[in-house]
Amino acid sequence: MGREYTVAVVGATGLVGQTMCAVLEERRFPIKQLRLLASARSADSVVRWSGQDIVVEETRDSSFEGVDLVLISTGTDVSRRFSPVAVEAGAVVVDNSAAFRLEDWVPLVVPEVNPDDVALHKGIIANPNCSTIQMVVALNPIHKVNPIKRIVVDTYQSVSGTGKEAVDELRQQVDLVARGRAGEITPKVYPYQIAFNLFPHIDVWMDDGSCREEWKMVRETKKIMHLPDVRMVATTARVPVFFAHSEAVHVELSEPMTPDEARELLSKAPGVVVQDDVRANLYPTPLPAQGHDEVFVGRIRKNDVFDNGLSMWVVADNIRKGAAANAVQIAEVLVQKGLL
Repeated sequence: MGREYTVAVVGATGLVGQTMCAVLEERRFPIKQLRLLASARSADSVVRWSGQDIVVEETRDSSFEGVDLVLISTGTDVSRRFSPVAVEAGAVVVDNSAAFRLEDWVPLVVPEVNPDDVALHKGIIANPNCSTIQMVVALNPIHKVNPIKRIVVDTYQSVSGTGKEAVDELRQQVDLVARGRAGEITPKVYPYQIAFNLFPHIDVWMDDGSCREEWKMVRETKKIMHLPDVRMVATTARVPVFFAHSEAVHVELSEPMTPDEARELLSKAPGVVVQDDVRANLYPTPLPAQGHDEVFVGRIRKNDVFDNGLSMWVVADNIRKGAAANAVQIAEVLVQKGLL
């Protein structure tokens, strides 16, 4: 039996934190001890994991003594507060927040795309944005044989990307509409009603009229794929779906590529499932993608907007591959490379 590790999950009672715990168990990560950490409000709650009851503790500076690996799923402020403390205590941190993603000294990693970047870490490895992860998993196999010059992406992102409160809000609003009481809806999480609606606004607005989600996608893609000069634009929309994000992705390649060639490449790519037979109405949708760690790709076709243009439809569970599962996969790479 190989080495086992002491692992701490910060934000363990949140939507992503809970899923991190589940993925650790499902993938049989070699754990000697699991510590579950959260805010003072969630401390002392009990979580069932791998046949045992674990008491959730309040996250403190002393929480990381003797810990080998820390998975963080909290807001940016909490991550900035505790990540350096965990590193100082001797742990490697995989951070799911946006706190360190674009710092030059922090690797931003998707294991199917740039696993070797984990070796560059100085204690912290950043987990990318959910919408970025699924797109680069789908694009990288093509880019490796036919370099990408431009990317246009439009996203259709589920409410779980905002958190449990947004999931609850959508469920409550759907219930009110179904009972003929739509007039009683008062949005709290979002600026507008999300049930039976959508809006092109995720995160805060930037000075150039884009929103931060779009800004993140562009900059993170360039960093992960080592493409500082790629030309890219994103439009991100929130849609009334509980789990899994969908994306329409259009690229310009350096050389011509047929849809069949792209399908062949993607069908052999790690972490990708091709679902593409329009005659049979076979293409990815959010519901079947929920609960899976793969990225599903379909509607692969040529486009005439670009020279050597190719378009595709990409769907993945944003809580799993877009967050929790990708973080655990990063930890697995660390183990495989002897870096933990």
